Amino acid sequence: MKNGLLALNIVLLVAVGVLFYLHFSGSPKPMAAAPAVKSNGTHDPGHCRIAYFEMDSIEGAYALVKDVKTVLDRKEGEINSELARMERDYRSKAAEYQAQAVNMNQTQSEMAQRDMMQRQQTLQAREAQLRQEYQVLQANKQQEVRKKIEEYLKGYNANGTYTYIMSYEPGLFFFKDSAYNITGDLIKGLNADYKPAAKK
Repeated sequence: MKNGLLALNIVLLVAVGVLFYLHFSGSPKPMAAAPAVKSNGTHDPGHCRIAYFEMDSIEGAYALVKDVKTVLDRKEGEINSELARMERDYRSKAAEYQAQAVNMNQTQSEMAQRDMMQRQQTLQAREAQLRQEYQVLQANKQQEVRKKIEEYLKGYNANGTYTYIMSYEPGLFFFKDSAYNITGDLIKGLNADYKPAAKK
């Protein structure tokens, strides 16, 4: 019995040794080549050029962005004025009820409290509505600017010079080659396209 087990162990040991030898001494099989990626552009698929533009410079120099900021500032001013007026009316009414409180009976006092609660709810609801309207306007204007930039860049890169064009913001990239900075071209082109619309 022991001789049979010993023979089996020897056979297994030899088999493992042969497998190790074949595995480590055999010539490596060539790796299959990755399938070629088709490109819609006119450039070499293996060649990737990335341009970038400084978003803060666009925000500071693009006429459309300045006009959008003016619209948003005006809207915010209107909202703040309306809310301030409603707040003044609310405080004035509260002071009026407080002055009359000494001469009020219980029913009148309860009516005054209900009136003030209703006024407060109206003020809060109006503030929420105005803030929501502002957020929608802001989102629409930001989308308008983004769309104009995208449309211009499609024409700018019509010849397929760049594979990607990205907006640079601090903290996003750790290194950038200024040779691929197209901010100046972008500002010049965007403002040239926007001038006719600004005259309307």
